[in-house]
Amino acid sequence: MLSTTPRTTLGREKHRGSNDRNDLYEVLDTGLFCHLGVVVDGHPMVVPTGYGRLGETLYLHGSTGARSLRAGNGAEVCVTVTHVDGIVLARSIFHHSVNYRSAIIYGHARLLTDPEERLTGLRVLSEQLAPGQWDYVRKPSPKELAATAVLALSLEEASVKMRRGGPMDEEDDYALPVWAGVLPLVTSWGEPVPDPALPEGIDVPVHIRGRE
Repeated sequence: MLSTTPRTTLGREKHRGSNDRNDLYEVLDTGLFCHLGVVVDGHPMVVPTGYGRLGETLYLHGSTGARSLRAGNGAEVCVTVTHVDGIVLARSIFHHSVNYRSAIIYGHARLLTDPEERLTGLRVLSEQLAPGQWDYVRKPSPKELAATAVLALSLEEASVKMRRGGPMDEEDDYALPVWAGVLPLVTSWGEPVPDPALPEGIDVPVHIRGRE
């Protein structure tokens, strides 16, 4: 079960919330990008970035020169992940909506300094975007590691909210001669495009080809 705190307790549309921790995992594990909210020099900043989950820890990364990651070390942060599954078209503009799945995680971010833990975090991030790629390509060099910051965030305080289904119109509006329903949004992988500098004879690896 997800923890219940004043920040994770829904104020509106409570029926759309979920306390099932597996729903949190599903939202996170099927996503590719998140938004990191942090206060930098007294001002709010929301930054899109890659992430990955291992157990009850969310890993985020970026350049060591990024102000958002430096400010996030030890500070209160907020991370959001959202999937848009469709546009809900109602008979009135007021009742138009969006089908979605979303997660919000609150907590104190921790800048990783242990070399092994940092490599673990980077591996998790890599596998989130391209499963199998970490073992396929060259690992980061000491210079590259020095230029990369990795944050860890506990999933202890999190909330999940989602909407499914069709429009909910006013009773009188169901008689209007207006089409209503859901316009699904589906994201899929395209065919891999090789780097022009790729030598001949190097085929698309199985772990990438399998995502087409």
